[in-house]
Order: sequence, then structure tokens, then C-alpha cells
Amino acid sequence: MKNPGSDDIDHDLAVLGEVLPDGVEPASGPATAPPAAGRLSLGGWSWSIFQGGRDPYVILITIYIFAPYFTTAVVGDPVKGQAMIATVTTLNSIFIALTAPILGAAIDRYGARKPLMLAIVAAMAPLIFTLWFAKPGGAGLPVAAVLWVFGIIGVLFAYCEVVHNSLLISAAGPRHAPKASGLALSAGNFFSVLTLTFCLLAFALPGNPAVAGWPLVPDHPLFGLDPSQAETSRIVAPIAAALLVLLSIPLFLFTPDAAKTGLGFVAALKQAAAHLGGVAWSLITAAARGPARLREVLGVLVTERDAVIYLGARMLFNDGMTALLIFSGIYTAGVMQWQVLEMLAYGILLSVFAVIGGLSGAMFDTLLGPRNAVRMEITGSIVCLLGWLGMSRDRILYFWSYDPAAHAPLWNGPMFRTLPEVIYLVIGFGVAIFVTAQYASSRTLLTRLVPAEKLPSFFGMYALSGTLTVWIGSLLVSLFTTLTHSQTGGFIPIAGLLILGLVGMMFVKGGGRLPA
Repeated sequence: MKNPGSDDIDHDLAVLGEVLPDGVEPASGPATAPPAAGRLSLGGWSWSIFQGGRDPYVILITIYIFAPYFTTAVVGDPVKGQAMIATVTTLNSIFIALTAPILGAAIDRYGARKPLMLAIVAAMAPLIFTLWFAKPGGAGLPVAAVLWVFGIIGVLFAYCEVVHNSLLISAAGPRHAPKASGLALSAGNFFSVLTLTFCLLAFALPGNPAVAGWPLVPDHPLFGLDPSQAETSRIVAPIAAALLVLLSIPLFLFTPDAAKTGLGFVAALKQAAAHLGGVAWSLITAAARGPARLREVLGVLVTERDAVIYLGARMLFNDGMTALLIFSGIYTAGVMQWQVLEMLAYGILLSVFAVIGGLSGAMFDTLLGPRNAVRMEITGSIVCLLGWLGMSRDRILYFWSYDPAAHAPLWNGPMFRTLPEVIYLVIGFGVAIFVTAQYASSRTLLTRLVPAEKLPSFFGMYALSGTLTVWIGSLLVSLFTTLTHSQTGGFIPIAGLLILGLVGMMFVKGGGRLPA
């Protein structure tokens, strides 16, 4: 005889079981996955190169060039502009948190990924190009319109990550997934370096007396761009759009796709939304009936326990990493008092070391296993961040005062002429290596913790863990900056989030080294 309510429990378990079935991990990946032996396939290279076209949007638009230009020249008030971008980021995070899991589950039901990727790229590229029309003072594209474009691109970028990540095993196979993942991060930073270097030589340095006569530096900005209209800053929008389109072509031509299931994509979305809604309702009703009922319903997740713990830990350390990336440019410009020229060079140098970080991520995964690699990379990021917090133009690592007027410049170049600036840069190189390697290893770790047939759904949850609470980092930075009246004080909670994520990673059991 069943206990009262056991039919409901069986139903709840069945609903959850359809999302995360108990199935045994298959001996091989998807039917389209390349064999494990040999070198990375052309499809794997193409998958990785796609990120080289996607990530420059982040470097050029959101971190180093366009976003600072938008806050200072378009809005005209850096504090107000930062608040606007933070609000858009928060709204984006909420929307993505609600929809990314549905997208991942819909991909499971639809099968093919590349048609959806084509639609996303076709929508993103013209929107990115539109930012060219954001002129100083709100002329051209109005401030509100720029914020809407930022918001829509942010959502599409997150969807692009979900679809791209779900192609990893099909593109590279389980054994070569770390190599492809690290190569993708390196490709993103490599093309960012090329673009930043081109912008520095072609648009920022021309006309600077300190570099008169330097090779490769023209007397005036190329293409007749007018600095007074900020065209030398706005040009990064068309460049980012063009890179996205050009470097997506190999993926569409050479990366193998999963087969369609025969279900239309709209129908797949409806099924996924209805099913995940049923899952949410089952969890809500189970929680309402008491902790014991909720634990029984959640028992179906035991088969993927390590993946669930990992995603929870990632929610914390990813919030810290994201806040570190979003605010690092603002923090650096304020604490080190660097202008556009220094920030461009700073972005180039850090992007170079981020390429090294992407390649290092694959090496760390192979030598240590992705679980231990992630732990090490978080630890390295914490150490470097604490080093950053002890730096300023007149202080080195908390305890040593430095008077720039009392010391001769280290060299006669146009930037980075003092010892604190050089040390700050070196610490930044460590940040770039560890943060980028962490992104590569984090993606690989999920493929080791979850059977191949569940990856699309879990990569939807992966996107969810990266966006659900991402607003917390921004909120804490704002709160601590206000309370301490200090940019350095505002960065303290970032270290706290990284430490909490590292503690969570200590409870993850899977994700070790693959056997030789």
C-alpha cells in the first residue's frame, strides 16, 4: 500500500526525471562527435574561432572603449552612466535567468543548433553596428535607444553562449573539448588584441607629440575619422559587428551539427516552457508541503549531484569574476588615473595575457583535471585581486609609499612610466591569465560532470548560474563604494564572492583527469 500523497510524489519525480533522467553516460558522445584520437578537427577549430568573432564585442564595447565613451561623452556623467548600465545589466540578468533554461531545453527537443545560431548572429551584427550612431551628448542615437540596444545585445549574447557551448562536444569530442574550449578563449582574446592594437595605432596615437615619427603611426586618424565627434571611439562598433559575421562563417561551414528531431523550434520552445513550468510548480508545491517532501522530490537530482553543487559554486565565483571584469576598467582608470591612451594599451596587454590564459586553461585541465584547475584559477584570481587592492599611483602593495615626482621615469615612452604602474600591469597580467583560464576550465568541467545527452539542458542551467545572481556583484560594489567612499573598498566584496565560490568548489567530487 502506498502512503497518502505518494502518487503526487511519483508524479513530481517523473516530471523532474524527464528533465534530468537517470540514464547511464554513453560510451561515446553524440553521433556527430569526432573520434577522440588524433588532432582537433576542422570542425573543432571552427567552433573555437567563432569565439574570436564574438568576444571582441565584450572587449571593445563593454570594457575598454565604447562603454567608457558612452558614460563620459554620451551621457556626460560617469556616475549616472554607470548606474544606467548597471540597471540594464540587472534587467538583462533577470530576463536571461528566466529564459536561458527554456532555450537549453528547447534545443534538446529541436536537435539542431546551427539554424538558431544563424538567427542570433543575423540579429546581433546590425544591432552592434547601430552603436556607431551614438554621438556625443546624445546626438544621433538617443541615450535611451543606446541602452535598449545594449540590453537586447546582452540577451542575444547570452543565448549565443548557450547555443555555442552546446555544440562543443559535437565539434571537438569529449577528449578534445578542453583543447577547443581553451583555444576558443584564446581566439577571442587574440582577435581582441589585433583590434585594440589597430585602434591604438590608427586612431588613438595619431597626433600625439610623444609618438611623432613612430613607425606605423599616421599623422592623422585613418579613414578621415573626426576625433571631435568621437568617431575614433565609435568606430569599434562597426569593427566588432564585422568580426562577428566574418568569424562565424567557418562554424556554419565546417562544425558538425546535431541532427534535427523532427519537432519544429516553436513547438520545442512551447514544450520546454511548459515542462520547466511543471518542474517549477512541482518544486513549489513540494516545498509548501515541508522540507521532507522537497528533499524527496529533489532526490532525482542525486545522479547529477556534483554538477548541481558545481553550478551553485559557480554562481558565486562567476559573480565575482563578472564584477571584476565589468568594473576593472573603471577601477583602473580611477585609481591609476589613466586616460584613453593608457587604457587602450592596458587592454591590449591584458588581452595578450588572456590569450595565454586560454591556452593555459587547456594545459591545467589536462595536468590537473578541470575540477582542480578551476580551484587553482580561482585562488590565483583572489591573490592577484588582493594585490591590485594594495596599489595606487603613490603606493605599492599596501605598505610602500611612492612619490612619482621624486623618481625618474622608468622610460621616456608615452605611458606606464612609473614603478607602481608597471607593478599594477604585472598583477593585471595574472588576473588576465587566471580569469580567462577559469572560463575555459569551467566550461570543460561541466562536460565532465554531465552525460553528453544532458549537456544542452545543463548548459542552459550553466548560463542561468552565470546570470541569475550576476547583479549581486554590481550591487555589492556599489554599496561598498558608497559606504567606504573608496573605489578600493568597493572591490572588497568581489574577493568575498570568489572566496565563497572556492569554498563551494571543495564539495565537488567529479571532474578529475581523464585516463591516458
